[in-house]
Amino acid sequence: MGGEGGWGRAPALSWLIVLIGLGVMYTPVYWSAAHTVWTTEQQAHGPLILLVLVWLCALIRKPLIQLPVRPAPWLGWPLLAIGVSSYLLGRVFSISILEFSSQMFMLSAVLLLIKGMAALRLAWFPVFYLVFMVPLPGFFVDSITGPLKEWISIIVETALYAVGYPIARTGVTMTIGPYQLLVADACSGLNSMYIVARTDVWHNALMLVLILPIAFVANVVRVAILVLVTYHYGDEAGQGFLHGAAGILLMLVSIVILFALDFALVRFFKASVKNV
Repeated sequence: MGGEGGWGRAPALSWLIVLIGLGVMYTPVYWSAAHTVWTTEQQAHGPLILLVLVWLCALIRKPLIQLPVRPAPWLGWPLLAIGVSSYLLGRVFSISILEFSSQMFMLSAVLLLIKGMAALRLAWFPVFYLVFMVPLPGFFVDSITGPLKEWISIIVETALYAVGYPIARTGVTMTIGPYQLLVADACSGLNSMYIVARTDVWHNALMLVLILPIAFVANVVRVAILVLVTYHYGDEAGQGFLHGAAGILLMLVSIVILFALDFALVRFFKASVKNV
């Protein structure tokens, strides 16, 4: 496979075959996830990540098609072998981490085999974004979210106490009036990392660095509102809010902060270029 040979002779047909193949492979994975891991609070962001990924791929579709056909089988085939092996092991033994992580290898292999290294460089961000769909091991989540939950609890307690609410805290458990609330893993911000890709390297670097702080702030807002809803409307209202609107609120706050930051950085870098 080289030059204009192989899949390069019929690029449209190649992409169609690939899309059908990936659809056959991963539709059962997504269907299973929709009834298992995506129903949990920790992994409920999975469908949103998938939608964002489709949008990111749509953004680069035209420039990707216009790239010259220069396949890189020396790297593409090994990555394909890793992806297929990971996928099969995940399906046979029902290991969702392997199933979802195989997507990064499969997509990278497809890009390399059809178009080459230039395609992988162009599509690095959607490929990287797939990592947010991978369900993280419980021990890893616990080790990361523990300190985040502690700080969220401290900030919410301090802020609400400062404005007169009868609130106290023990670890990550907060007591407000007659109610007790536990800051769970889903509130820690680890599952709320959404990224917007830009062409400017420094812009992307700043966005990546600030992902966790943005998620952290969004979760502080979420927990504070949850505590206030419980205090004013009762435990039943708080629990209903937690399993419904709170998740949507978290996403909205994260996205609003993220896009506001993105807009500010765009203005900043444009102004910097003009002043040079």
